[in-house]
Amino acid sequence: MTRSLVLDSLRHWVTELHVDGFRFDLAPALARDPQAFDAGAAFLKECVADPVLGAVKLVAEPWDARPDGYRLGGFPVPFREWNDRFRDAGRRFWRGDSGTHSELATRLAGSQDVFGAAGRGPQASVNFATCHDGFSLEDLVSYSRKHNEANGEQGRDGAHESWSHNWGAEGPTDDPRILRLRERAKRNLVATLAFAQGVPMLSHGDELSRTQSGNNNAYCHDAPLTWVDWSLDDRRRAFLAFVRRAFALRRASPGLARERFFADGEVTWLRPDGEPLSPEDWRDPERRAFGMEVHGESPALLLLNAGESGVLFRLPELPEGLRWRGLLCTACEPPTRVRGPRVRVAAHACLWLGAERVHAHG
Repeated sequence: MTRSLVLDSLRHWVTELHVDGFRFDLAPALARDPQAFDAGAAFLKECVADPVLGAVKLVAEPWDARPDGYRLGGFPVPFREWNDRFRDAGRRFWRGDSGTHSELATRLAGSQDVFGAAGRGPQASVNFATCHDGFSLEDLVSYSRKHNEANGEQGRDGAHESWSHNWGAEGPTDDPRILRLRERAKRNLVATLAFAQGVPMLSHGDELSRTQSGNNNAYCHDAPLTWVDWSLDDRRRAFLAFVRRAFALRRASPGLARERFFADGEVTWLRPDGEPLSPEDWRDPERRAFGMEVHGESPALLLLNAGESGVLFRLPELPEGLRWRGLLCTACEPPTRVRGPRVRVAAHACLWLGAERVHAHG
């Protein structure tokens, strides 16, 4: 009877209130039949088989509070899942952690190691850099530790490790160098989200540089701390324009919405010298710069540099009649103009390039 009540309620929200899907909090709790997690649990099967619910978006937060509650990759088609491995890989790579480039590459390619074994594709992965739990994007690059004193739990609540980085000062600062690095770090995380295989998810207000003053567990507040400030100064307006541009480019790139994982020859991972990454390169813990070349009718190239210095990348050759064009850069506006076989990517930055046709001039 409880299950029928829940399913009836969900159908009401779709048919009468016209929502287009649901995200299930602590979703493994819905698949304990009766105690252990079961991907074939009655509730999941009935959702999928239902003619109303099976036609809308079904998204699982694939963990709950039980010791066996972490179930990333364990839900059936057509459920999509929040992918915290994507979140952590992006955060750690862009703050400069050692040995993270291989993990990030796997996430950029759609997390086949997580979703491929069950016959699912990259669209099963809901990629994100931040969500309602934890730091906002602005705070992720402004605080190296949580500041939850206002919650009344003596700092015991909230995630203890957020893979955040303050770039030289804890909290608000007027230092232009630190502010510049923070804006670049936010742009890197958004660009990584926009140009990865899978379904991108942006937390509300992150496009407006929303802050919670370093509080990473602010659910208990209904106050300015958690309200969205809709005002825009020059810095916030510029970041909002960048976010819009990044996702407009994603929409214009059909190769970023693949239903299946890359096959051999469809993607090449590059060193800055233009050569493919070798097994030794993948194992190199100090590698901070690499590229992802996506082949096909609309070739694309993502160059990433999490190092402390700029890196000169040699561009791969394109078929005759095509040339590379910089489309989005996290360190400069407008994007870097490609003038030869090499392009420089600044420290702590990435560059997205597309192929354009060379027009003959009479």
